[in-house]
Amino acid sequence: MTDLQALHAEMTAWRHDLHAHPEFGFEEKRTSAFVAAKLREFGLQVAEGVGGTGVVGTLSRGSGNRSIALRADMDALRITEQGQRAYRSQTPGTMHACGHDGHTAMLLGAAKLLAEQGGFDGTVRFLFQPAEEWGKGAMAMLDDGLMERFPFEEIYGLHTMPGLPVGHFETRAGPVMAAEDNFEIVLTGIGGHAARPHAGNEVLVAACALVTNLQTIVSRRLSPADVAVVSVTELVTDGTRNALPGLARILGDARSFRPEVSAEIERQMRTIAQGTALAYNVAVQVDYTREFVPLLNDAALVDEAFAAALSVLPETNAKIAREPMTASEDFARFLAKVPGCFVFMGNGEGSAPLHNPNFDFDDAGLLHGARYHAAIVRRRLPQNSDPTIPSE
Repeated sequence: MTDLQALHAEMTAWRHDLHAHPEFGFEEKRTSAFVAAKLREFGLQVAEGVGGTGVVGTLSRGSGNRSIALRADMDALRITEQGQRAYRSQTPGTMHACGHDGHTAMLLGAAKLLAEQGGFDGTVRFLFQPAEEWGKGAMAMLDDGLMERFPFEEIYGLHTMPGLPVGHFETRAGPVMAAEDNFEIVLTGIGGHAARPHAGNEVLVAACALVTNLQTIVSRRLSPADVAVVSVTELVTDGTRNALPGLARILGDARSFRPEVSAEIERQMRTIAQGTALAYNVAVQVDYTREFVPLLNDAALVDEAFAAALSVLPETNAKIAREPMTASEDFARFLAKVPGCFVFMGNGEGSAPLHNPNFDFDDAGLLHGARYHAAIVRRRLPQNSDPTIPSE
């Protein structure tokens, strides 16, 4: 039997090493090599370079012909870490501010547990994904033939969650996380001297009006029953203190849970942008892209996830999330291919927020995540079952 205390110490060391050496999306070469070496050490079959820097480990036991996948993301963020912890980032301007170092360490721990203990009948794919923060990594792996080369019938993932106590777990059926659309609106006019606005056709006033007008999309143009967010995050011009701008760029993102809502946001945005530009006699161009799709959990597999969590956590520590989150996750790309479940595990009520320069994954949660991963495998690929009978 695996010594869980020793495994926790080992996972903590892995996590600290990964935290000290963060890598941005599609640049995770050291991280991928670290992961691949550990998986081989545990006795798994390993494929590297899947979707660029992704790694897939395969572990089979028994004669079962079913397969499921577990996924962790590996990339870090362009954020400068604050604080003086001993394992702080050694890469200037990059840090693990979203817990992906912990996600990777937990999945490695699960791989070691299952390789040493077994307890399942079938095949497990361990997916270590690049570039989640971009929203590009899952599609890169899928476009590289992930499903054809390493087939699986279900997939499971998790994310650490500040504000939720360590050792606590929550998820829900149906919508869990939102789609993310990005937009860029460019207004073009004629800049000029700040003392002579009438001599040109500057764009800053038009841009300010447009930013305000975009706020009416959610409040006045969508049904109150639909959850949506439209956020302007940047306004950039080519003006200076005494020169009025002739060009302004408005950037931001929109969140929603249904394709019809996303389409309506885009339609309304184009209408408002064109109307505002016409009112101020400037030209406008709208670029609207869809980066993340909604994350939708399979209801039956949510029940399975709760059962697995309750096998390793106290009953009071697992609960149904009351409402979906408007943040996004490209795990949703996998769920568009096969059913599965994405869950949140606590990082502590006093944790700094995700994407914050003071964030740090709480090592006390590592063993909970590894044991949950192993429990879902054993529940979905049970021993002594007839492999010809599909699982419910």
